[in-house]
Amino acid sequence: MQMNTPPGKTVRRNPTRRNKIRLTRRGRLLLGVTGAVVAGTAVAVPLLLLGHGQAARPDALVVPEGWRASQIYDAVDKALALPVGSTKRSVGTAGLKLPGDAGGNPEGYLFPASYPLAKGATPESMLRTMVDTANRKFDMAPVAAGAQRNAMNVYQAVTIASIVQAEAGNKADMGKVARVLFNRLQNGMALQMDSTLNYGLNRSTLNTTVADTRVENPYNSYQRMGLPPTPIDNPGEDAMRAALNPTPGNWLYFVTVKPGDTRFTADYAEHQRNVADFNAAQSSRAKPRPHASQTSH
Repeated sequence: MQMNTPPGKTVRRNPTRRNKIRLTRRGRLLLGVTGAVVAGTAVAVPLLLLGHGQAARPDALVVPEGWRASQIYDAVDKALALPVGSTKRSVGTAGLKLPGDAGGNPEGYLFPASYPLAKGATPESMLRTMVDTANRKFDMAPVAAGAQRNAMNVYQAVTIASIVQAEAGNKADMGKVARVLFNRLQNGMALQMDSTLNYGLNRSTLNTTVADTRVENPYNSYQRMGLPPTPIDNPGEDAMRAALNPTPGNWLYFVTVKPGDTRFTADYAEHQRNVADFNAAQSSRAKPRPHASQTSH
């Protein structure tokens, strides 16, 4: 999500204006369509209760697309019946084969999939399997070629894919969201994504304030130019494909007016009209309306 900033214009934040004009993914989330943030509240590893409150160990660990590393750590702890924090503490000793740019942080490389929970499985073995799976997916020649074609390395491609995963309302929109990211980067515009801001603040929320956008944080893409320092979740193959092959277009803005209706444009005035439609759609709902989400990339 981003603030509504016309290309080449200086950002002048006005609390009242911002409350009316906001970006991207919020509309989809407000209307109840599941995504990375919503999925984060789900139970990844259902436990079958036996007698006397004893839980049966599941056969597999399902990692949904878009989960953050922190969510995966918690899910592994639950699946292996370990104390909270066990998996997170094991990251440094798991011998994970991560790119140098990751700095030992596996975010983005815990590949979404269903992983069997073999007898004797440990946090270290589970994390290694996820990272090894990511490496098999990301080390293929087409991935490297796609990254090079877009003047980036594979780690940067995974970072873009993670934002696409967080922001796109559906698979059909992923390529367009990726194109907005590239266009804003190429035009020297801040990404202004609420998804990156929320990651840096270790939360998932629809209500981002002006004060939030002023927080000094390396993931605050309102204040900082370029990509965040790491991926912000663990993207799936569709998001990665979009990051490597963004849909052709000149879009700089997008807003999800309602499920299935995400509007992309390069024209700031048109974007404002789209945001007005979003606000109108929200006003017609019985529930109180949070800020509209807009994309001003």
